[in-house]
Amino acid sequence: MACAYFINNCESIPYTFHSIHSDGKCNGQRYPSAEPSVVFCGINPGKSSAHLGLPFAHPANRFWKVLHLAGFTDRQLKPEEAQLLLPYGCGVTKLVERPTVQASEVALQELRAGGRELITKMQEYQPGALAILGKQAFEQAFRQRGAKWGRQEVTLGDTEVWILPNPSGLSRITVDNLVEAYKELNESLAARGR
Repeated sequence: MACAYFINNCESIPYTFHSIHSDGKCNGQRYPSAEPSVVFCGINPGKSSAHLGLPFAHPANRFWKVLHLAGFTDRQLKPEEAQLLLPYGCGVTKLVERPTVQASEVALQELRAGGRELITKMQEYQPGALAILGKQAFEQAFRQRGAKWGRQEVTLGDTEVWILPNPSGLSRITVDNLVEAYKELNESLAARGR
């Protein structure tokens, strides 16, 4: 089985699949893959995601539901089906590798280092869009102030940069508002033929 995200136990190489076992451990074998239209970038793994080796794995996290309701997938995937994201044109990564209970536990230096690494990856692989899931994380990682939700003025080559609300269960934003924001990105990608 391959995964469309960067597993903690594997080298973080964009758009390269790693073979994983049912226990989430990487065997190191890589598979070339098509480049996704959008890469969703979480802040860092929560404890559930780190323990299971799966992205957005906490039961309260609304990522999978929102992705489906916004039209990125034709059904609601489960965290253990993350490998199915790439055929839908989606990839997943994170700014910081270190797992925490809350994103607020991530140090500014970690976010900035993750931001630099992410810029390098996106400039090399050029997906249609990079969606940072969280405004504060974006502002801190990329030294920006006063960022607004949605598409940003800045691009990384041909890659549009978007800020979308974090789907964490700790976020107060409603599912409807999450879906609206994610749907705007999906419609923009469709209009660009991505």
